[in-house]
Amino acid sequence: MKLTRHKFKAVASERDGKKFPSKLEARYYEKLKLRQSAGEVLFFLRQCPIDLPGGVTYRVDFVEFLADGTVEFVDCKGMETPVSTLKIKQVKEIYPIEIKIVKKV
Repeated sequence: MKLTRHKFKAVASERDGKKFPSKLEARYYEKLKLRQSAGEVLFFLRQCPIDLPGGVTYRVDFVEFLADGTVEFVDCKGMETPVSTLKIKQVKEIYPIEIKIVKKV
């Protein structure tokens, strides 16, 4: 697989035939699979869209369905931008969810 550079110097990666825009997101995916094998995570979804006003969409990297019945929304961010910060703020104002930001795995 040819690795390309992202505008924020993230390096694209591939795991299990799935493409990830950064090594951080790929490592978090691997961690999720281990947690799933251990029974802590029942299943998870990737790149889930959340609609915002004005036809804008925010994509959260992972939605995790945990064994205890809770659901977590997780975004892997090596670098936060003003646009991502604004979109996360909008999501929190519109929907009753909290987005967990992961900066290191």
